[in-house]
Amino acid sequence: MKCWETRNKIVRNSVGVQQKRKNKKLNTKQTIRKLLFVLLWVVIGAGMITLLLAAIGRKRKEVCSDYIITIKAAERNFFVDQKDIVKPAAAATDGKIKGKPISEIKLKKMEDLLEDNEWIQDAELWIDNKNVLNITVTEREPIARVFTTAGNTFYIDSTTKRMGLSAKMSARVPVFTGFPEKKVWSSKDSALMMDVKTIASYVKQDTFWNSQVSQLDIVNCGYNCWQFEMMPVVGNHTAKLGNGENIEEKFGRLYTFYKQVLSKTGFDKYPVIDVQYKGQVVASKEKATGSIDSVQLRKNVEKLLRQSRQAQNDSIGAVKPVKQNTPAVAGNKTTGSNSVPVKTNNPPKQNRDKPRAVMTNRN
Repeated sequence: MKCWETRNKIVRNSVGVQQKRKNKKLNTKQTIRKLLFVLLWVVIGAGMITLLLAAIGRKRKEVCSDYIITIKAAERNFFVDQKDIVKPAAAATDGKIKGKPISEIKLKKMEDLLEDNEWIQDAELWIDNKNVLNITVTEREPIARVFTTAGNTFYIDSTTKRMGLSAKMSARVPVFTGFPEKKVWSSKDSALMMDVKTIASYVKQDTFWNSQVSQLDIVNCGYNCWQFEMMPVVGNHTAKLGNGENIEEKFGRLYTFYKQVLSKTGFDKYPVIDVQYKGQVVASKEKATGSIDSVQLRKNVEKLLRQSRQAQNDSIGAVKPVKQNTPAVAGNKTTGSNSVPVKTNNPPKQNRDKPRAVMTNRN
């Protein structure tokens, strides 16, 4: 019995020894595989680094073969030209671009010098695989020209950034006069400039008003209080707009008054037309100070209205004479001896009270 136990023990020990040997061989193979895998990646990494260093070294020895300038401007109105771009770009490379070693071309410095130009909104530079320097600049788009009370003038863009006048181009944009001349702007001045931006943006994109608005005067109505008055191209009157709030509705009421009243009576009949109050037009009538060519005036009015309707039919962003969400001049109740009722088929949904046109005779 003991012999059998001893024999089984010897067999188990022998099997255990063999299993340990197999495990040891397996572990050795796995270790070798890991070492080979790591070694392979080390070789690949070293090769990539070598190639990269070689490419960098070769690139440092290469020179700029040429440069290409692209100017992005709104409506093809170019306020900067290639000379305005080449000069600061060359200044960043000590006066030379073509033939300059690529390693010595400082792209960030070039971008900063280009963007110092008040007419350049953004500059992008890169070197392509043919060693050509690409320069792309985006111009600022003026939306208004502003005259200050001191007689200075400048343009502004959609961000209210000031730009000086350009000798290359004169922008056809709405003109504002009477802006306060200050070295340091207050929050009220910034709010006034935002009103200028709002009104200018609306007038500029509207075909009818872009042709009819001659200028807009900024009138001081008290401490930190400003209002806008519009001077037209056709007609001898002043349209009071108030501030820049709800400017689309105000111009909508004025357009309706033009179409339903002034196109029949003449654009010089009411020297002052006030549309700043919601849902109404207040007009004052004074005695004429001179003769009026009513036939030519009517032709001018009809031409403006016809241009507006034609632009609307062509879908080029034309004026919509009466909008449902714009209070129109309407109503049958008027006051004064020179009242003219103005009708509309589209009363506003939110304001159930009928807007009215009020004409007063002020002698």
